[in-house]
Amino acid sequence: MAHPTPPKTIHPLDLADIDDLLSDEEKAIRDTVRRVCAEHVDPHIGEWFEKGELPVARELARTLGEVGLLGMHLEGYGCAGMSAVDYGLACLELEASDSGIRSLVSVQGSLAMFAIWRWGSEEHKQEWLPRMAAGEAIGCFGLTEPDHGSDPGSMRTRARRDGDDWILEGRKMWITNGSIADVAVVWAQTDDEEGGRGIRGFVVPTDTPGFSAPQIHHKASLRASVTSELVLDGVRLPADAVFPEVRGLKGPLSCLNEARYGILWGAMGAARSAFSAALTYSKEREQFGEPIARFQLTQSKLAHMSVELTLGTMLALHLGRRKDAVGLRPEQVSIGKLNNVDKAIEICRTARTILGANGISHEFPIMRHANNLESVLTYEGTPEMHTLMIGNALTGIPAYR
Repeated sequence: MAHPTPPKTIHPLDLADIDDLLSDEEKAIRDTVRRVCAEHVDPHIGEWFEKGELPVARELARTLGEVGLLGMHLEGYGCAGMSAVDYGLACLELEASDSGIRSLVSVQGSLAMFAIWRWGSEEHKQEWLPRMAAGEAIGCFGLTEPDHGSDPGSMRTRARRDGDDWILEGRKMWITNGSIADVAVVWAQTDDEEGGRGIRGFVVPTDTPGFSAPQIHHKASLRASVTSELVLDGVRLPADAVFPEVRGLKGPLSCLNEARYGILWGAMGAARSAFSAALTYSKEREQFGEPIARFQLTQSKLAHMSVELTLGTMLALHLGRRKDAVGLRPEQVSIGKLNNVDKAIEICRTARTILGANGISHEFPIMRHANNLESVLTYEGTPEMHTLMIGNALTGIPAYR
């Protein structure tokens, strides 16, 4: 039986030719995001990171909305209705520029918009989703609290009835987009005589009296991202501000799984950027009269980085295809998030060693990606929690309880 001869072209950033598994449409979406990032993000991201600001967040959101990236995997209400693989490829390209930019898109689309799209009333959807998809309104997602991260069921934020209204009291912490948001999805404990006790979600316009979102400064990671505290001081909302059906952790955890899926793709973007910088540098930097790419130990580092980048990208693509075909179980998302972020950090650290002291300079993207990934490692579920979620799936024993 005759076998086809594989093409001889070598793509150093895609040695396994994963691109051949993508459709022309998927490649076109990927290329569009890469082009937008090259024009609007890459020339400025080093300066934004160094200054610890994202001064064009609103303008950037509108630009991303114009090309259909905000809530791109949702159907209707002005959303593009693209596939999970399309969304994953977009996240990879966004995070190849910077984790903070992918976080802006991820929080907007997979947390705030998805929560409203999946759990909101028709009025919520009509009011917010078209504007959010266009980047004309920005959303944030209030779940994590100062004292409760991995254990959201113990949150202290409360929503109590006052006549037909709800009154929200509490604080949320480490909230991406918080200070620039027009709407916040806030999760709170309730004790409603009609609906019973439990966690419920609320759609909170950020101009509501009693709501404030002081920005968090002095970060060493995700510096080109708006991160805030949410303060809810007697925030009065009408009865229809609450998500009508969902109760308990099912609501927020469903949103987190959407965001985690984007992260497992995005981490490979940061890894690719660091690997690419190291590969280029190794062929240009000379020591002992030779480019350092000539040395066996350097080639060993490059080979191992290439293998891990390939495996992580293949895992992301597999999970994306499965999500489009039949959906993903939480532990499958945990496999991707746990593996890919860990391997991306490893790639960044190895890439830094190839550049030596130059690896810590903002002239190169490696240390910026490495710092960002330290946040990505623990948000949307710490590695410990994802490990135990996988362990629970394997043994049937929930060790985290």
